Amino acid sequence: MGVFGTPQRVLVRGEGCFVWDTHGEKYLDLLGGIAVNSLGHAHPALTSAVTRQMQTLGHVSNFFATEPQIRLAEKLLEIAKAPNGSKVFFANSGTEANEAAFKLARRNQTAQRHRIIAMDGAFHGRSMGALALTAKSAYREPFEPLPAGVEHIPFGDAEALESCVDDTVAAVVLEPIQGEAGVRLVPEGYLALVRRLTQRSGALLIVDEVQTGMGRTGQWLASADIMPDAITLAKGLGGGFPIGALITFGDVVSGLLTAGQHGTTFGGNPVAAAAALATIETIEDLELLAHAHAVGEWLRLSLAAIPGVREVRGRGLLIGFDLEWASAPRLVSQALEEGFIINSTGPHTVRLAPPLIIKQAQLADFLTALPRLLTDVKDPTP
Repeated sequence: MGVFGTPQRVLVRGEGCFVWDTHGEKYLDLLGGIAVNSLGHAHPALTSAVTRQMQTLGHVSNFFATEPQIRLAEKLLEIAKAPNGSKVFFANSGTEANEAAFKLARRNQTAQRHRIIAMDGAFHGRSMGALALTAKSAYREPFEPLPAGVEHIPFGDAEALESCVDDTVAAVVLEPIQGEAGVRLVPEGYLALVRRLTQRSGALLIVDEVQTGMGRTGQWLASADIMPDAITLAKGLGGGFPIGALITFGDVVSGLLTAGQHGTTFGGNPVAAAAALATIETIEDLELLAHAHAVGEWLRLSLAAIPGVREVRGRGLLIGFDLEWASAPRLVSQALEEGFIINSTGPHTVRLAPPLIIKQAQLADFLTALPRLLTDVKDPTP
């Protein structure tokens, strides 16, 4: 189907932070499969774990549990600092994890408590429930009517939040950093405010960490300073192997979805769980959280010093930067011709989400090329 547009290249192999196409051309991957390839490509720890698990036990139904699935759930609860009674539901992707979170919100509904609050600029996926939480009209309108009850408010606007969160709200759903909207961070103190308001009103606070979680921002979770009612994860969780998760905090929230109210055939597959465990263990062994924090800070400062770059945002190795001219899509194409994979989220905005293992010297190659690339694609009409 043509839902993705025409592929830019056919890629045949990867190693570390590089991939190669069918013609043997080499590219530095500064997008990491959109924040997925935490360990880069063909990392030996990941490939060994997947191979070992496939040789042992490839799939069972969810009538049974497996050892990797149990170990991964325990590890995620530890990372999230979840209290007793907390649970994990495994899915196959971020949109499926958010679909489960949407149903969790609906289970907190009553006749009076019927509103779900999401944010302008939000992207939570394209399945029907997740799409109802997503804000972009171009994604939503062809499929309306969407599940009802979702209202979008200005992102990061404390006054708008305070005026709408009351005892009619079942849940507030938000990303701590909006990747699709151009890597936009919530203001300082905003997450704590939404936590206070949702606790006071009885609404759930659901944090979408699909893109920001698992070390991408230099922390395991970008929302680590607060304890929400639920977190969704995917992308970097499996290091390239498809897996998502919904974590629910405490026994009350974890009891909202009961037997038969949600499910999945492949979620929690032992091979995917083994891949996620290997990814987490490697991030710990290589101290990639500290690495992502330090390299990301250096990269943001370096980008900000380049003429033509107007604003740089982000945390860790999730970075967005705006150009002075509306030439970001052309920059993406030109950079690909020069051997760099990057991504634009709008006419002015470029997004970078390289593997967490990327070295400063590899990023320096891109920074050296960027001024010339910007000159090549500069729009003569400001």
